[in-house]
Amino acid sequence: MGGSPHPAHGAEELCAPGRELYLRALREGHLCRAEAEAVPCLLALGLLQPAVADLDRFEPVPAAVALQELLRTSAERIADERRRETGLAQTFEPLLRASADHAGGLGEAPDIRVHCGLDRINRAISTAMADAREELLSIQPHVAHTSMPLERRALSLRRDQALLDRGGRIRTLYQHTLRHAPSVHSRYESLRGDAEARTLNEVTERLIVLDRGVAFLPANKDRTLALEIRIPALVDFFVTVFDRLWHLATPLYRQTARQPSPDGVTPRQRAIAALLVEGHTDAVIADRLGMNVRTARLHIAKLAATLGSESRAQLGYLIGQSGILDERGEVSA
Repeated sequence: MGGSPHPAHGAEELCAPGRELYLRALREGHLCRAEAEAVPCLLALGLLQPAVADLDRFEPVPAAVALQELLRTSAERIADERRRETGLAQTFEPLLRASADHAGGLGEAPDIRVHCGLDRINRAISTAMADAREELLSIQPHVAHTSMPLERRALSLRRDQALLDRGGRIRTLYQHTLRHAPSVHSRYESLRGDAEARTLNEVTERLIVLDRGVAFLPANKDRTLALEIRIPALVDFFVTVFDRLWHLATPLYRQTARQPSPDGVTPRQRAIAALLVEGHTDAVIADRLGMNVRTARLHIAKLAATLGSESRAQLGYLIGQSGILDERGEVSA
């Protein structure tokens, strides 16, 4: 395998390295433990098993046997889901009858729904994404000290690619602090189709709009609650906000040119200066610009040194006198 990492893919998919290794196992009769464990999809699909005589060796399982076992497990899972569906239908039957009587027999889905928990939120987004055909607009702010789990990132990538494969387009807004994030660049290098990203110093909270007909946005700070909104006037408002931010944003390219700073003040420091004169604290500035407080304070210290300030109050005055806020900076160094 040459020490290369196992490529990310779905739980029931077989990657090219796994396929090649399985064919080699068929030819040679066995693999060593390190080779087998380097390609976990072979073990997950039941195509390898430990040798009885030597547990450090793995032998290939006939593909027909492995497939039969997987299909049996799938059939059991389907049967469990059908039993669950029957139980849910019985549980909800009296509630549905009461709801119909109360609502005059109308069974339409509500215009606003609240989804609780990350799994339910992702299922709702996946369902809406499966119905989308034209467009995904999203705003993805930087969230300090958090990262998306690999499985959720892979799910998001599959959803996006499926929309692109149907002829749709994707437009995403990030903050400037994510311009050089490897995860962002690898995402857009992986997507095939009409996908484009841009960045701004500040963006709104997370927003997803599909086909300009349904929107998702967080309902609390930790994003464990989300609103699904299908009210046309509200969705149109979200689209208008997105479009205006999009036109102000800087396109995301693989290599970003460093913007000149003839006055010694970088575009990032200029953005911080604008928030300083508004009276915001270091913590608020860091949160709005998608950086940690230590980084924000470092920029403030450099800004103070550049302008010759000796105090916070003096810094605000010097910012106003310097004219640096009359210039518009785009991307920080």
